[in-house]
Amino acid sequence: MNNLICAFDDVTKSLVRNQLFFMLGWQDVKQRYKRSKVGPFWLTISMGVMILTIGLVFGRIFKTPITEFLPFLTLGLMLWGFIFSCITEGCTSFISSAAIIKQLSVPLPIHVFRVCLWRNDELFGHNCRLHLSGIFMKPVYPIALLSLLGILLLVLNVTWMALLLGVMSSRFRDIPQLVQNLFQVIFYLTPIIWMPHLLPARASTLMLDWNPFYHMLEIVRSPLLGIAPSATSWLVSIAIAIIGWLVSLSVYGICRNKIAYWL
Repeated sequence: MNNLICAFDDVTKSLVRNQLFFMLGWQDVKQRYKRSKVGPFWLTISMGVMILTIGLVFGRIFKTPITEFLPFLTLGLMLWGFIFSCITEGCTSFISSAAIIKQLSVPLPIHVFRVCLWRNDELFGHNCRLHLSGIFMKPVYPIALLSLLGILLLVLNVTWMALLLGVMSSRFRDIPQLVQNLFQVIFYLTPIIWMPHLLPARASTLMLDWNPFYHMLEIVRSPLLGIAPSATSWLVSIAIAIIGWLVSLSVYGICRNKIAYWL
């Protein structure tokens, strides 16, 4: 219990010092695109090309109207890109910040928050501003406001995953490669480039009901498409957030004093 309290205290202190992880996250973005004429627009351009290519090809393969498939695909790829970046970069959040951790006494969750609550949020928002205006080929309904709650739950979930995997990766350096390979498989098992109604009933139960990433995507994507997410998707996302944070904080609390030595 003491470890859990210490971990919660570190998270609270990190959130209070939000200016620090905002500054670190912004420096990461500037460093990544230093001397680039296009900068973060490269991500937007590459995603735009991918959306257009997959939309035209798979739309014909699945015989789905482009006005229905393209908004579904665009939202799915943008949200998946955010999830994938937060979790995979979260794996190395402590490793890449080893010099700072060894020299400065700051709460360690700051290095996870710079990835999940600023750096990737900024890039995700940048993509949204440019892509969302082009995907709504049908009216936007008031239910779209529910996506704001969905985004909050999504951020809560990817943040605890990044914190947990960041701790584990500090000790076991094979974790980042394992996570990247695993997420390549999950990508194809999650309805991002294919639509859920294309699945047979039995496969639907296995690949949708038992897929937590499907539920996390649905609570953001469905409202933007004018569809109310199912109660199951809300309950699963909330349950994952609560249980995940308890597990993540417990593991972090046990290992928090060892992370600097592992690095």
